[in-house]
Amino acid sequence: MNNTIYMLNSESDRQMNSFIVTTQENGVIVIDGGYAFDAEKLLSKLREVTGCRVPHIDAWFLSHAHDDHISAFIKLVKDHRGEFEFDRVYYNFPSFQYFDKYENWEAHTVAEFYEALPLFADRICIVSQYDVYEIKGANFEFLYTFDPVYTGNAVNNSTSVFRMTLGGKKVMFLGDLGWDAGAKLLSMHGDKLKSDIVQMAHHGQNGVLRDVYEAIAPSACIWCTPKWLWENDAGKGYNTHVFKTIEVRGWMEELGVKEHYVAKDGDQIIRL
Repeated sequence: MNNTIYMLNSESDRQMNSFIVTTQENGVIVIDGGYAFDAEKLLSKLREVTGCRVPHIDAWFLSHAHDDHISAFIKLVKDHRGEFEFDRVYYNFPSFQYFDKYENWEAHTVAEFYEALPLFADRICIVSQYDVYEIKGANFEFLYTFDPVYTGNAVNNSTSVFRMTLGGKKVMFLGDLGWDAGAKLLSMHGDKLKSDIVQMAHHGQNGVLRDVYEAIAPSACIWCTPKWLWENDAGKGYNTHVFKTIEVRGWMEELGVKEHYVAKDGDQIIRL
């Protein structure tokens, strides 16, 4: 296997995050996974890239407890046991009570995760800020994890931000991090955020602010963004809705980024 990132598009036209990473040391890593209805596609792609009927995953990283990020994982561990294997799942989620207090309309997903946890309790790894993990030639460093001070936009701001170094490239995964937690990320790390590739925060709209991207200074962007969100069009035409994607696209153009991998164009393959 090569050092490659596979970005999967959703089975629907909704936004979601789902990545498979393969390494030259025969490592297989999953990041998030998408909605529950994306689970079978993810499993099929894992079989394809590994060449195995029962694919083995060395590490599964979950950024935060939104259903478009972790429900496929929950679906697979509940309903597809024996059809895949994984060594560890890495995450840092607040309690159900925290979500229920500050963003209760989103608390159902973390509740489903904790209900399923007995199925994989022997394989969990709760990550912390500054943790570093080496997995089959890929280095993962955690630059930010859940801070309970950010009670607004609570689920997005609980995102674990990590940078993967693989094949000589640094890839920043921002998950759905919001602007306020993004400000902390910047204050902590500053120019040390510099990376070759960035996964755009919150599907490219209303996530971290421009100054974070300026510090990252990427040469390529990964957009987990369907066409309607890419164009800020909820049915009334180009850039007529409330999403900030067009503005963020403008930032990246001004920063001189020429290479973009966008979910609206289907599944993407990024060679490192």
